[in-house]
Amino acid sequence: MKDQFPSGLTQGLPFLIPADWTPEQAQAVVELLDDLRERIWAHYQIPLYNLYQQQQLPFPEDDFMPPNVNEPPF
Repeated sequence: MKDQFPSGLTQGLPFLIPADWTPEQAQAVVELLDDLRERIWAHYQIPLYNLYQQQQLPFPEDDFMPPNVNEPPF
């Protein structure tokens, strides 16, 4: 079974992580990634929020049909 990553990628170039890091080395990498994520979010917050919001919609906004107000809500 292939790994499933948050990006959804299932194939590409392998990226090996040494299996013998000390806990301090692993912590340093995790902190670096946290800092990177925070800096990217700080710079691209609004465009990223809009993109995430668009990706969560089950259909394109142009195809949105308002509910029929004459029908019961259930």
